[in-house]
Amino acid sequence: MSTPATIRAWESHFTLYRTIWKSSMLGAVVQPLLFLAGMGLGVGALIDRGDNSERLLDGLTYFEFLAPGLLATTAMMVCSNEAMWPVMGGFKWMRGFHAQAGSPLSPGQVSGGLTLWHATKALISVTGVAAVLALFAETRSFGLLLAIPFGTLTGVAFAAPLTAWSASRERENSFPAINRFIIMPLFLFGGAFYPVSQLPDSMESIAKVTPLWHGVELCRGAVHGRLGVGQAVVHVAVLAGLALIGWLAARITFARKLAA
Repeated sequence: MSTPATIRAWESHFTLYRTIWKSSMLGAVVQPLLFLAGMGLGVGALIDRGDNSERLLDGLTYFEFLAPGLLATTAMMVCSNEAMWPVMGGFKWMRGFHAQAGSPLSPGQVSGGLTLWHATKALISVTGVAAVLALFAETRSFGLLLAIPFGTLTGVAFAAPLTAWSASRERENSFPAINRFIIMPLFLFGGAFYPVSQLPDSMESIAKVTPLWHGVELCRGAVHGRLGVGQAVVHVAVLAGLALIGWLAARITFARKLAA
């Protein structure tokens, strides 16, 4: 049987990745390890001395609270950047998408292969973080195996809509603003570093509709065995819905761009 067209499109991205996979995997392990050492252990030691820390963190130490959230934040950061400049480069600078569309691949298959690659890149990054978490007794659990696909889904929920946006742009001017005013605020206020219940009521409501909060809740609940079935269904449905909408929008924008 012939290889599915979407897999062939994915394979082109994977082939390029094979030339840099060593440095990429090293970064996927070293960066979260340093972050956990500085924030989880260093800052966490100060936070855990507080009288109300156990109550505010639902009985967890700060390290236990922070560490699983890195699975979701890492996927968001990696996939959001993969879905901006590299996507524009595929249309404008390197024109790799035009080359693929010049083959028997359709624009939908080109965008599908890219979405599959974003999922793969998220999986690689999240697995690296999970390997780091497995080094610590506080986060070493079978729940990590469930948290990996949750983190991957979080990355795709960001990558797919941003891919559709990037494919519709002629210039990259909006990308720094997206990082500065969307990605970075979500990183800080999405529940990875402290409970969103500590935010003002209006900001808490906003935080709870963001994809990162859903991803953080899934990963943290899975790692610590506190994830209810009903909660998981809601969180997964939100993330999957965003990923599906983004993928459908990307098919449209890719078709328009490659037909021009």
